Order: sequence, then structure tokens, then C-alpha cells
Amino acid sequence: MGQVLAVVSGKGGTGKTSLCAAMASHLAREGKRVLLVDLDVGLRNLDLSLGLADEPSIPFTAVMRGEYPLERATAHPALPGLFFLTAPVTEAPESIDPAQFSRLMAEVRRAFDFCFLDAPAGVGALFHLAAAVSDEALVVCCSDPASLRDGARTAELLTAYPQVETRLIVNRIRRRIFRRTRVTVDDIMDTVGLPLLGIVPEDEAVPLAAAAGAPLALYTGKGASLACLHMARRLLGIRQPFVRL
Repeated sequence: MGQVLAVVSGKGGTGKTSLCAAMASHLAREGKRVLLVDLDVGLRNLDLSLGLADEPSIPFTAVMRGEYPLERATAHPALPGLFFLTAPVTEAPESIDPAQFSRLMAEVRRAFDFCFLDAPAGVGALFHLAAAVSDEALVVCCSDPASLRDGARTAELLTAYPQVETRLIVNRIRRRIFRRTRVTVDDIMDTVGLPLLGIVPEDEAVPLAAAAGAPLALYTGKGASLACLHMARRLLGIRQPFVRL
């Protein structure tokens, strides 16, 4: 059975979607079957991070309601094993039936090794929809105080879902600022209250890859992409070094 991971953040601007796309891409390159689901109903953009903006994509709600089979998920043309379902544009989050979505995830577990749910920022209905069906939640935050506070609140809300293992990703770290503020990774873990999956540096390759219409994993093997490769391998149970700060 495959594993469903909810990628969440308490606030916008943490780079959650880019991380989600990069980790999934690296897992596909490691030979796994991976499905990405954009849950940001009405504001979808995961396709940009995957380089799939020009590819036709089916909304996950259409598969959930039986209008299309799961086999019609968009296959990435450059990353064998990577598949994508987009978010609907014209529906409200409250219109999505949790029972139907749960049944879809049961089918997904049978068909894929990993499924990443790219939840919208915040702790609204779609955050709870993702948490309720997931095996693991990855809380993404930056190292600034506001983001850490939101990350801690997000972690607290996830305790309502005891089946969910929760880990932390600290993204967009600027090494000079990080060193000058004398904040340590242990400080961040203590503030948010979660074990660490990975540390990701600020990297101009992330927006450049999206602008070029290429997945970060194929655009470069350094910086944020390398950090995401290490996190992907940790999800597979492989020990990997953390980024040096």
C-alpha cells in the first residue's frame, strides 16, 4: 500500500508547492510511482512547478466523483512514474465530499507508492480534508518568527489526527541572515515542536526553473533541489546528510 503525505503550511509564501513538486519528482527519479494532487481549489499553481502548465490535466474532483478513472491522471512527459491531478477552478472547498475524497485516497494507495497532497496555505477546510486521509503531514515553514508561530499552530492542530506522523521542513533559509540572528535548527524544532525532515536553502533556481517550465529536479542538482533529493530519500528510509548552515 502506498503512502499519502499532506504538505501543509500555516501561512503563504513558505515555498510549500515548490517543495512538494521537487520531492515528488525526485521520488519518481528513484523509481517510485508518485501522484501529486493540487488541493488549492480555485488558486491552483502546482502545474507551474512541475512544468505542466501546457498539459491538459483532470481535476481531482472529477476522478473522485467517477467522471474519469484514476488512470487518466496526467503522466509527466519527462519524469516516468510521476502523475498529476489538478484542482478545480470553479468549486468551493466546502463542496468537496470528505467521504468521496477518502475513497479516492484508498484507490490511490493501491495504485501508487506515494501521493503528495499540496494543501493550500492556512488551516481551513482543505487542510482538514488532507489531514484526515494522510499517513504523514509535512509542515513547511521559514525561519522568521511569524512563520514559526504559524508552524507551531499548524502542528498543534494536526494532533487532532492521531494517525498522522508529522515532520517539519524549514525552507528558504538565507545562510547569512540565519547565522547573524544566531537561531539554530534546534531552536526552530523546539519552537514548532516537530522532528525535522529537512532544511532547504533559499535558491534562485526555484523561480528560474518554474519560469523555464521545467521541474526543479531536472533543472539543477544543487541547492534546493539537492536538499529535496535528500528529503525524498529520507522518506524512503535512507539516511542522508542535512544541509550545512
